[in-house]
Amino acid sequence: MEGNKVKVPVRKKARIEIIPLIDVIFFLLATFVLFTLSLNRIQSVPVDLPVAAPPRDKPLKDESVTIQISGDGAIFWNRELIDLNEVPSRIAYYKSQNDDPRILIAGDERARFGLTVTVLDEVRKAGILKFSVETRTRPTGK
Repeated sequence: MEGNKVKVPVRKKARIEIIPLIDVIFFLLATFVLFTLSLNRIQSVPVDLPVAAPPRDKPLKDESVTIQISGDGAIFWNRELIDLNEVPSRIAYYKSQNDDPRILIAGDERARFGLTVTVLDEVRKAGILKFSVETRTRPTGK
């Protein structure tokens, strides 16, 4: 029975060939290098951008006014305590003295909304268009 041996072919173990993989990677690298070198030839349009400069006829100064309303009904004009009856005359004088009047209306933690709206109405009656209402509170008279 020795003559009936069946030969089973030996299977070769599968393996990954790395040399074709390296060839593909070098091809991609060369393609990207050549592509990026061709980007240098793109022409652009030269643009002269304007340069910002402050106006020469007027010195830059901040002449805005802060009107602060406190919880006890006191009104401060740039930290100076004033009466509610003085507000319209001060606003009118301020507007006559400045070409670009700006007013900031502020309040402390306990300021009443009604008094704030009264002051805001006086600013609007005077025709001042540049006014702001501060949304954070500050200590009284500051």
